[in-house]
Amino acid sequence: MKKQIETYLSRYSYKKSFLDQLPVSHDLGIIVTIPSYNEPNLLDSLKAISSCILPKSSVEVIVVINQPEDASREIDRNNTDSYLKAISWNKEQQNDQLRFHIIYVKDLPSKDAGVGLARKIAMDEAVRRFIKNNNESGIIVGFDADCTCDPNYLIEIDEKFASNPELDGVSIYFEHPVSSEKEDSRTLGITSYELHLRYFIHALRFARFPYAFHCVGSSMAVRASAYAKQGGMNKRKAGEDFHFLQKIIQLGNFDEIITTRVIPSARISNRVPFGTGKAMMEWSDSGKDIFLTYNPKSFEDLRLLFSIIGKLYTTTDIALKDVYRSLPDSIKEFIPGKEWVKVISGFQNQSNSISVFTDKFFNWMNGLKTLQFIHFARDQYYSNVSLDVAWAWLSSQINGLPSGFESIRDALYQIREHDRTHPYHYTKNTY
Repeated sequence: MKKQIETYLSRYSYKKSFLDQLPVSHDLGIIVTIPSYNEPNLLDSLKAISSCILPKSSVEVIVVINQPEDASREIDRNNTDSYLKAISWNKEQQNDQLRFHIIYVKDLPSKDAGVGLARKIAMDEAVRRFIKNNNESGIIVGFDADCTCDPNYLIEIDEKFASNPELDGVSIYFEHPVSSEKEDSRTLGITSYELHLRYFIHALRFARFPYAFHCVGSSMAVRASAYAKQGGMNKRKAGEDFHFLQKIIQLGNFDEIITTRVIPSARISNRVPFGTGKAMMEWSDSGKDIFLTYNPKSFEDLRLLFSIIGKLYTTTDIALKDVYRSLPDSIKEFIPGKEWVKVISGFQNQSNSISVFTDKFFNWMNGLKTLQFIHFARDQYYSNVSLDVAWAWLSSQINGLPSGFESIRDALYQIREHDRTHPYHYTKNTY
């Protein structure tokens, strides 16, 4: 395992190291990584972590304030201000069990500069820290510079991994800040957006997609060994968290933490082409009062596809064509017939059990391909529907899911309560 990590660091990591000269505590167990760009509230995030109850092992926080080579003067001033304030605040911290490292990386190549590269720099640095104290199982946590968290954040992460030695990674429960008093457009927007995110995950679970986890960069944690094994963080300027976690989830030992909470910002932002900030900006610009989400028919079609996996394992090439003809039109147009026969028959030849076949099937029809189908079906077959219509359908399909909401806010509160009390356990052995 150590050799694999060393190979990753020598071949695929960000080449420059920033903390090599700093000693590493012998009991370092968790490193929280925070990318920061043009961020006015960085100190709030650092203070939230510094207020956490600490686990028995030592904790470090690596902040990477980053900017491209062509950054404007305003961005440079804001980043410099964040850096100086963070450095000044850090000098006042006296806890040897919790150390903060503030890195300012200027002049990143414009073609690569972005949140993906910033996360990579921080997470690669975390791997180097862990390899110094021979802790290949160290926990690398993803956080953001506009987030806060509950006081039990660190100990719950520590306990989850300690009690599950084979665990590769987790998705951590989150809640956007929603005012209990205001009913303005912004509150409606973030309430609706979070409901959309939760609907999407529950709809995937209805479809029997095994990898149905939230993939949010500010709400995740992975072992250093899994991080290196799967090639580390990518340099995407948006969606880096989704693509990264898909690789970790496919290792097969992934779970969620619902006993603590990350609180992401609900502000408007155009720093990345999608995500919360972008969704809030589009909502604000639209002037609408109804939030649309994916059509239930897309998930019903997926469920039909996933329900025949057991049958596919034993189906002959000729019969595969008959099975293909019985699939919904949306699936058939998304997956051409020749690809269908070639892929499925290939998996059959490479598998000596239904379990192996299922693994191969979902490594092909993975989170990215499934999301691509949802978008394809939306554009070609099933138009988006309102959130209330979507949730009414979903609650009628999944026993125990709340229903009969009085308002969008009431719906969010009830769904949150459900998600905090109903852990998700997936298995691929039921296909």
